[in-house]
Amino acid sequence: MRYLTFSLPGDPTERLGAAHEDRVLDVGKTVKDTWAGPAPATLLALVEAGPDAWRRMASLLDLDRATAGADGHRLQDVICHAPIPRPRKNIFCLGQNYKSHVQEAARAREREFKLPEVPVFFTKAPTSIAGPYDAVPWDAAITQQLDYEAELAVIIGTRCKNVKRAAALDYVFGYTILNDVSARDLQKIHLQWFKGKSLDGYCPMGPMVVTADEFGDPHRKRLSLRLNGETRQDSTTANMIFPIDVSIEFLARGMTLEPGDIIATGTPEGVGLGRTPPEYMKDGDVMETEVEGIGVMRNKIVKV
Repeated sequence: MRYLTFSLPGDPTERLGAAHEDRVLDVGKTVKDTWAGPAPATLLALVEAGPDAWRRMASLLDLDRATAGADGHRLQDVICHAPIPRPRKNIFCLGQNYKSHVQEAARAREREFKLPEVPVFFTKAPTSIAGPYDAVPWDAAITQQLDYEAELAVIIGTRCKNVKRAAALDYVFGYTILNDVSARDLQKIHLQWFKGKSLDGYCPMGPMVVTADEFGDPHRKRLSLRLNGETRQDSTTANMIFPIDVSIEFLARGMTLEPGDIIATGTPEGVGLGRTPPEYMKDGDVMETEVEGIGVMRNKIVKV
């Protein structure tokens, strides 16, 4: 299944949608007469309803009907929002999870190159989330070093704690694209990453969440980022230092992960910080963030 959160021109009501080819079904309308009780109105509500609800929803959604047009909208006619516009927690993030990115960051900061021995975790505030085609605001009075980071993100499906690697992926609902937009100068002066990663609009996410059963092996997906049409990042999730199952095992040690939790799995080489000399984004720049099997986000930098 491919789920999204959308609204219609002239109607800002956010709805749960299911995408099929170039069509979008309004899930609430489609299952209103067959779902026992109120149907999940949001993707977060569906995730929290649990695996039985996921299977039932999939069986009720006859996606072939969307191609006929009677019950669906053209994807190009809807407004896509972040799949989970306001998660209940901060977004969990992995830093330094691709060897080549660790190398470029160490070189740029004139530090010793050293691979992490355990996953490096930090978080982004929920208020940083933006839609897959939203503008990213840039206040030059706050940061002069605006950077991009293309990432695959994981949506946790069921509660877990102290889970072993072999079972870790069983707790995943699905996957989406996330751009960990970063203010490098704020990262430096605050001596940690949270502030520089959490400004409003600094977490574009979407356009779809592809369920784990449809997405397949998350460690064999190409991810890339183009800036103004120029490829800046181009790698594969096979290059992660800590694969997703390992990262979940570490994160869940002594700490409960809950349905709807979001984990950004790190970025490969090619960020602006790592260029010689460093190159940061400016007003009017357009980021295209792509992950194989999910789609493409397009976000424009807009000076405010």
